[in-house]
Amino acid sequence: MKQHQNLSARQEAQHERGLYGAVLTLRTHEEVRAFFRDLCTPAEIEAMADRWAVVECLQRGLPYREIHRITGVSITTIGRVARYLTEGSGGYATAVRRLHG
Repeated sequence: MKQHQNLSARQEAQHERGLYGAVLTLRTHEEVRAFFRDLCTPAEIEAMADRWAVVECLQRGLPYREIHRITGVSITTIGRVARYLTEGSGGYATAVRRLHG
C-alpha cells in the first residue's frame, strides 16, 4: 500500500478501472504473462498463482491440511481463499466456471 494518500477515491477508482481495461485488451496467455511480469514482482505473481492453486484444490474438495501439503500455502491463506470463494465478489467462481465450463 501507499505511504501517502495524495489521490482521491475517485482517482483511485479511475486507476483501478484503467488497470482492468488494460487486462481486458490482452488476447493470449503469452500476452497476459508478459503483462503480469511487467506489472508485478515475482513474489506477487507467486502469491497470486498460489491462491489460484488453492482455489482449484478447494474445488476438488481437498481438506485444508492436504492443500497446505500440496501447495505450501498457509492454513490462514487457504481459509481466506475459501471464504472469498464462497462469500467474495464472485471473481473466483466466475473464472472457475468459465475455465471448467
